[in-house]
Amino acid sequence: MGNNKKTAVFGIFTTVASADNATDSLVKSGFSASDISALLPENLGTKQIGTEKATKAPEGATAGAGTGAVLGGALGLLAGIGALAIPGVGPLIAAGPIMAALAGVGVGGAVGGFTGALIGMGIPEYEAKRYEGRIAKGGILLSVHCDTSDEIKRAKDIMKGMGAEDISSTGEASSKSSEVPPMGRAAGTR
Repeated sequence: MGNNKKTAVFGIFTTVASADNATDSLVKSGFSASDISALLPENLGTKQIGTEKATKAPEGATAGAGTGAVLGGALGLLAGIGALAIPGVGPLIAAGPIMAALAGVGVGGAVGGFTGALIGMGIPEYEAKRYEGRIAKGGILLSVHCDTSDEIKRAKDIMKGMGAEDISSTGEASSKSSEVPPMGRAAGTR
């Protein structure tokens, strides 16, 4: 039963084009589009995302809430694209598995809810806070779920090659030591 502890690799992209190219490369290298998530500020939507390829996007590949922002290209293939308003971060377009993780945050409206949702997905708190800051400034968070250490390495290599910053992954430490948590600093006292 504890087998869906998938590791997710996260990276921040500074342009929609680079995030789109990275998504394309991930899919071409064998990752499933349904395992890839993207999170971007809504105001990037219409401006930067190329719509010339949007005709090939599957039905429902438009961000809702009347924003008119369309995700074209490889990003348009991601599952479940929708608009979210996150307190403190603003209106976002989310696609993929991250959508479900964040959907509850917008409704509850808890401050720090976005960071909390990322922490809930297994991202260390300091990384989650950094991601929130980067997204608030217009960065694009891309993540891909991986099943094997080989996939994790491949995902990181692709993201690095496409110019991702702040690349990190969830659950790496926990997969190695399944029984006893390490003693000492892990308690976070210092």
